Amino acid sequence: MPVPRTSAFPAGPPGSAGPVGRLVGALVSPILNPILSPLVSPLAKSLATPLAPDDYLGLIDPLLSARHPAGRVVAVRPECAGAATLEIRPGRGWAGHRAGQYLPVGVEIDGVRHWRTYSITSPPLAEAPGRTLTITVKEDPGGRVSPHLVHRTRPGAVLRLGPAQGEFTLPEASLPSRMLMVTAGSGITPVAGMLRTLARRRGGRGPAPDVVLLHSAPGPDEFLFRAELAALEAELPWLSVRARYTRTAGRLVPEHMGVLCPDWYERETWACGPEGLLDALERHWAAAGAGERLRVERFRPTPLLPEDPEAPGGRVRFEHSGVEADAPASVPLLETGEAAGVVMPYGCRRGLCFGCLAPLVHGRVRDLRTGELHGEPGELIQTCVNGAAGPLALAL
Repeated sequence: MPVPRTSAFPAGPPGSAGPVGRLVGALVSPILNPILSPLVSPLAKSLATPLAPDDYLGLIDPLLSARHPAGRVVAVRPECAGAATLEIRPGRGWAGHRAGQYLPVGVEIDGVRHWRTYSITSPPLAEAPGRTLTITVKEDPGGRVSPHLVHRTRPGAVLRLGPAQGEFTLPEASLPSRMLMVTAGSGITPVAGMLRTLARRRGGRGPAPDVVLLHSAPGPDEFLFRAELAALEAELPWLSVRARYTRTAGRLVPEHMGVLCPDWYERETWACGPEGLLDALERHWAAAGAGERLRVERFRPTPLLPEDPEAPGGRVRFEHSGVEADAPASVPLLETGEAAGVVMPYGCRRGLCFGCLAPLVHGRVRDLRTGELHGEPGELIQTCVNGAAGPLALAL
């Protein structure tokens, strides 16, 4: 006959560890949890969610994933006050960029991923040794992500990468013979990528466009890349850099163009900076009949088009969820899905981060920023900036 075991502690409920186990657990958990949590969390997610082979590669090393591109920070270099350049080695899922484009970056802070976009300041990878790219981040003192990237990001950190985007780029075919770059503050970052690309292509030799850079900054200490640009200007006969410091000379305004660059209206021009400057430049170029030669880059999302009562919507089916809902043409599919109770991926909700991508099974969608109709089976749709253009299905 079995002898009953005795204990000085009352037994816990069935399935519990008992008082001794609970005591040991209370002592050990604070030590083991910080060690095991980073390992258990991805494993738990993999057991709870069906994964593709690519997802298992991502669990081994995020840079191996093609579905969720990532990059590893290999260096962080301070720039001027409150700014830093992050050198990133992208993984195999990242498709590259053109000089002047910007990059959605996903940053984990306290267990939450935040998405922001930053201009790429390095030449395209095909033209850069070591296959790394750089972004230069200016700290927003009231922000959450930029101070983290500037002050607390270290080599080895892994960042999620969205696809490079933007049309503020160098021409892919022949370059114009004369170019003008007008920048202010951190607006110089996409232009830095262009100038570095031109310098690498030309190497200071052979025919090159005549390039003038006009940059406005509060003072020399706030002029991003000032030393590098001065060195390039001394080395490259086709580059001229002219700075205007607002503390001593006032703001850069279009009326200064005639002095700083007398032939400004004949040059193909790229401009990036504060809204007020860009609006004034657009008016000035248009008045001179040179509006078609001005390209601007604005650090804000493109607003959605006003509602068009004539545009047809459609019924959308969320294949994996088995949910169907009527989708008005002017309402983002993200909002339609959430209102129907579908768990929708999302990020910035402004069309910048690509965190809301969903595969299109069939049907067509309308880009609510441009009015463009598009859609092919398997195409990844940004649900936060696209509405239904007839019946459609999403793989969600």
